[in-house]
Amino acid sequence: MNRAKPRPSAIVELHISSREFSQRHQFAALLSHRERGPRTNSVSQQICKNFRRAFVKILTIAAVSAAALALSGCPITGGARYTVGGTLTGLTGSGLVLELNGGADLTFNSNGGFSFGTRLDNNAVYSVTVMTQPANPSQTCTVRNGSGTIDKASVSNIIVACTQTGRFAYVADVQSNTISGFAIDPSNGTLVPLSGSPFAATGAGPAALAVDPDGQFLFVANNASNSISAYSINATTGALTATGSAIAAGTGPVAVTVDPTDHFVYVANLTSNNVSAYLINGGALTPVVDAPFSAGAGPSSLAIDPNGNFLYVTNFNGNTISVFLIDQANGMLSAVSGSPFGTSAGPVSIAIDPTDAFAFVSGNSAGSIAEYALNATTGALTPVSGSPIAAGTNPLGVTIDPTGRYLFGANAETANQVATFAITPATGALTALSTATAGTLPIVVAIDPSGQFLYATNSNSNDVSAYTVSSSGALVPVAGSPFAVGVQPHGIAID
Repeated sequence: MNRAKPRPSAIVELHISSREFSQRHQFAALLSHRERGPRTNSVSQQICKNFRRAFVKILTIAAVSAAALALSGCPITGGARYTVGGTLTGLTGSGLVLELNGGADLTFNSNGGFSFGTRLDNNAVYSVTVMTQPANPSQTCTVRNGSGTIDKASVSNIIVACTQTGRFAYVADVQSNTISGFAIDPSNGTLVPLSGSPFAATGAGPAALAVDPDGQFLFVANNASNSISAYSINATTGALTATGSAIAAGTGPVAVTVDPTDHFVYVANLTSNNVSAYLINGGALTPVVDAPFSAGAGPSSLAIDPNGNFLYVTNFNGNTISVFLIDQANGMLSAVSGSPFGTSAGPVSIAIDPTDAFAFVSGNSAGSIAEYALNATTGALTPVSGSPIAAGTNPLGVTIDPTGRYLFGANAETANQVATFAITPATGALTALSTATAGTLPIVVAIDPSGQFLYATNSNSNDVSAYTVSSSGALVPVAGSPFAVGVQPHGIAID
């Protein structure tokens, strides 16, 4: 076992003085004498007293030695004691098998927390990989935070996320107070209205929505009633059922997101300049301690890095990006060093690439898209050389395909279009590639988990444009697009 060497101050030498050695022999002689005959009580008592002192000292030294071993990270018993685990989300199929360090297979039948049975020593290297992908239905599972070195503690932050071609799409209809629901045809991306759609909202002015990583719940930010609603999703039909009454958020909520571990929900409140935070418990939401958390002026959009460590908030009126460290134990937020970071005027949307290397922010007032290198350890943002780039008059929502090759921008480059930009892998620099016609004022874009289809909500024409994504990143309209929704559609989420 590779053991960390204890600090010099913690090293304890077990030694016995010559006096203690003599006392032990006296004690042995006492026992021997008792077999031969009695000695005076005073001599016997003195010998026993000296032995007790020596024995207590030996026990004390042993205890200090054990503490030193514990501080060094070495198991006292000699056995490995650290576990490796995390959270699995999005699994709907069967047959997923993960492996630890090329062995120690672990088979999954449900989502939630997991831990390998094999324990590792301190300083041991660990690597969690997918051995077998799920089937029935076929899914692709990816591992985040999957490798490292044991550092005197068990590992519990591994995230395994399983995805498949999108099943359902949901659109927030602000003026209709409804949620339009569709089934996605996996063969061509066509949107088919769900039975019972549109669904009545439990709050007023539903503006933004997000599906949890397990695909069980839809969370909706209600801008006019300053609240957030939760709905359960029928896995077969896609129908929505409210899990209860809407609960309070801040003033003017306009964005909502769920962390990758499926533990926390965050809401950006445009008017009250803060972020609401909630714990998820079976679809029910409970405010996080000390929430809401102060952001900049006019928080307008949210994004969480793929590893689930940081929350990014664009502040529309402050022209900044607030970055928060997420406490994995309770969902509390704390600003990272250097936050807030400056950006282009009117930041309205942010997207983070799946490699956790870059972030992109659309500046609606500036007519640009800002590019940043993202420090995955600290959360800090550093502008890419040449950033920002021109992106038409009023760019709006942005999103990135699952491979991290392309960024798509609503109303970017040209009004009433959706633009495709190539992302340079080494630097994060953007290059404009093409545009595709949308409806009137495309405001939010979303891509299905497989990366095959992209959808844009058109706020002024009350419909959704649908596209297939070609290998070159070009968008090709789906037959029958655009698809009608309620009045003033805004947010869109895909399950």
